[in-house]
Amino acid sequence: MTFPVLADSLPTGPGVLAYIPSPPQGVWHLGPLPLRAYAFCIIIGIIVAIWWGERRWQARGGKGGAVLDVAMFAVPFGLVGGRLYHVATDWQKYFGATGHPGDIIKIYQGGLGIWGAVFLGGIGAWVGCRVYRIPLPAFADAIAPGVLLAQAIGRLGNYFNQELYGRSTTVPWGLKIYERFDSHGRYSALDGASTGVVEKIVHPTFLYEMVWNILVVILLVQIDKRFRIGHGRLFALYVAGYCFGRFWVELMRDDDATHIAGIRINSFTAALVFLGAVAYVIFATKGRERPEELQPSETPRPWPWQLGALRAGEAESAPAATESAEGADKATAVEVDSAGDKSDSARGVSDSAESESDSDQSRPVEKSAEPNSEQADSVALSKSAGAEPDSAVKSETNSTKS
Repeated sequence: MTFPVLADSLPTGPGVLAYIPSPPQGVWHLGPLPLRAYAFCIIIGIIVAIWWGERRWQARGGKGGAVLDVAMFAVPFGLVGGRLYHVATDWQKYFGATGHPGDIIKIYQGGLGIWGAVFLGGIGAWVGCRVYRIPLPAFADAIAPGVLLAQAIGRLGNYFNQELYGRSTTVPWGLKIYERFDSHGRYSALDGASTGVVEKIVHPTFLYEMVWNILVVILLVQIDKRFRIGHGRLFALYVAGYCFGRFWVELMRDDDATHIAGIRINSFTAALVFLGAVAYVIFATKGRERPEELQPSETPRPWPWQLGALRAGEAESAPAATESAEGADKATAVEVDSAGDKSDSARGVSDSAESESDSDQSRPVEKSAEPNSEQADSVALSKSAGAEPDSAVKSETNSTKS
């Protein structure tokens, strides 16, 4: 290949300064250890997704640490799924005439299909949610913006690898693709270093996708705040939004890919997944889960294919919610009645206390009246006997002495 001749045919002059330069290399060697920008971008994206997802999960009422626990299942599943999708859709690179099947495990060289990563990562998340007994739809809503932001960060790895770009262009934001050769003098876009020779100017489709992902992230956050949707519908909106942008980005790319009827297979995938996500948004349960529904349940959650168990769980949850509401109403009524009884008894006690105080006040009056009546009777008797009061008193005293 005569890359210098191709480079000489590219536009030159002041306008070229507006083009975006590619990094001179995408891997640095620390002794025998290669440090790859692509891997760092993937790792940073995962960390951001877990950190933000944890904050959103707790804000919804979930238990702390759940996102990290489930990520232990979802991340490995996602990496394997992404690699399998890439190998399946670009199988010629590994099983073709010049392919090497052993390169399948060289994930550090790039090649992760987001469709497989999301699908198999979702299976891993379901396994984790089943183990920790938390609802997957609510969990997916909490991590949706973070996952898409992680995808945007991961696209920077494509920039360092000089991959996933579009057709040649002359737009001012076109991307320069440089020649790269490794230490052995072999051409290597992934492991080599730039010679400074420009091969071509292309559309930076990875940049278009990254910007679109960030815009969808902002939109998801605003929708979640305003409408408080749940039951997996926010995650479905993330999938639909990503697929819509990815469909148009795919139409701008011209790198090697499997085609069906002249159309890139990723375009078909984006269209089909978009329709499925929109259908889920329309027909899924409305509203948002209550905080108590996000707590680990006492019984294992059914698998997605156990439709009977899923329906049974929903049927049991509805009467339980009704009974709990009725029980709360009854408890309130009992509290009101008991409060009324207590107030009545308090009134009775106060009334009896008042009556006793009235009777106590009347008793001293009766006692003071009794001596006066006895003295009057004795005086009357003494008068009837013809004796003076003093003599009557004396005679009474003498009789008492005797």
